[in-house]
Amino acid sequence: MIVDCAIYREGKRSEGPRDFSDALDEARSARGFVWIGLHEPSADEFDLVAQEFALHPLAVEDALKAHQRPKLEVYDDSLFVVLKPVVYEPRSDTVSSGEIMIFLGDSFAVTVRHGEGAPLAAVRDRLERETDLLGEGATSVLYAVADAVVDHYLEVATELQTDLEELEAEVFTPDGGGSRNTASRIYNFKRQILEFRRATGPLALPMTRLAGVGTFGAGVPFVEDGARPFFRDVHDHLTRVNESVEGLDRLVSDILSAHLAQMSVRQNDDMRKISAWAAMAAVPTMIAGVYGMNFEHMPELRWEWSYPVVIVVMAVLEVLLYRLFKRRGWL
Repeated sequence: MIVDCAIYREGKRSEGPRDFSDALDEARSARGFVWIGLHEPSADEFDLVAQEFALHPLAVEDALKAHQRPKLEVYDDSLFVVLKPVVYEPRSDTVSSGEIMIFLGDSFAVTVRHGEGAPLAAVRDRLERETDLLGEGATSVLYAVADAVVDHYLEVATELQTDLEELEAEVFTPDGGGSRNTASRIYNFKRQILEFRRATGPLALPMTRLAGVGTFGAGVPFVEDGARPFFRDVHDHLTRVNESVEGLDRLVSDILSAHLAQMSVRQNDDMRKISAWAAMAAVPTMIAGVYGMNFEHMPELRWEWSYPVVIVVMAVLEVLLYRLFKRRGWL
């Protein structure tokens, strides 16, 4: 559905006409731009927008179907950018992502949002208060949305770091790492980081192009040159996020390896204990088995002190074995 439609002239908002074609003509004549916001539009709703603004069919298809990776594509009459805002739920330790598509062209900006995360109403309100930035034209919409998405990435990365430190502390406690659910929790955490990386990693190249840095720093159509410093700031924040995600991923892998090593050590300890007790049980069993064969020529059977001597021998051997295994740390 269409969430909002407004015309901006010199950084000030005015309500646009219902007809998109009239709104675009009015914006161009006033040297402003029209910003249309949509949330999960139907094919019929978006077809009207696509026709009025001459949006490319491939970009329109992507905007309707969603499930796209972050990217930047340049067409003849518009610029198409895909962003993936993320939401982290600490209680369930899950990262979910939505999608925001931005069409940028001559005096217009069209934003299409999929999912419940990262509503753009707050972005629009903030941008309308910054009249100087809004006066830069439709490019300010792309910057404001990208800045809001990447800034939230930083918050999510911080929350993940905090939860990972708690998980790390649990793994390295004397008894915490032995829980059956620990390995599954670590693996699930790694999956959430992978979901986060799918949103942040592919966005690096589009932000590089918009910021005008590196090999891909050539000018991007429909983006004002004066906006490059703003996109460089977003690019710097995104770089910090990607470095943080890489660090989190490596740390989770190390924690999982440490947990598996701890489990292996505990299993070895258990096997040593079992072997020690089995050895201690084998000695009296062997002695009792010898005297339980009832051979005819066994002079010990007729000795008066045979029984107490055998019991004492068993006890002494058990004590010696126990002290030996205890000294070696097997018990």
